[in-house]
Amino acid sequence: MKKLLLLLIIPLAFLSCGKSGDVVPSVPVNFQASLTDPRLAALNASGGYVVITGYGVAGLILYRTPDRRYVAYDRCSSYQPQKKCAVTVDESGFTATDPCSGSKFSLSDGLPVKAPATKSLRSYYVTTNSFEIYVSN
Repeated sequence: MKKLLLLLIIPLAFLSCGKSGDVVPSVPVNFQASLTDPRLAALNASGGYVVITGYGVAGLILYRTPDRRYVAYDRCSSYQPQKKCAVTVDESGFTATDPCSGSKFSLSDGLPVKAPATKSLRSYYVTTNSFEIYVSN
């Protein structure tokens, strides 16, 4: 019985070892800005977003969710991240699209909503006080 169980477990272990290299690289992010900065004015309203360049792999998207939280994502698509394709926010302001693959991602939680992407956008920690927003990892 033990041999049979072992024969079943070993192949499953090999099958579960998938390709793990297909992830957005982890790079240091330390962004800080005043919430009164006119460039961040769009974050005053739910559904507002701002694109920040020069941080992360392909830049950042800061987004104000409908429940008034701030979230931050790397613009690098999670589908074939080695291409460093930067997602762009759609006209609706609720999703972002990878122009290389056509994948779409929800800005509320970063989850893919249209294939071929199966992984979320890389998210970052966001903290705020009355005056500033901080984004880090």
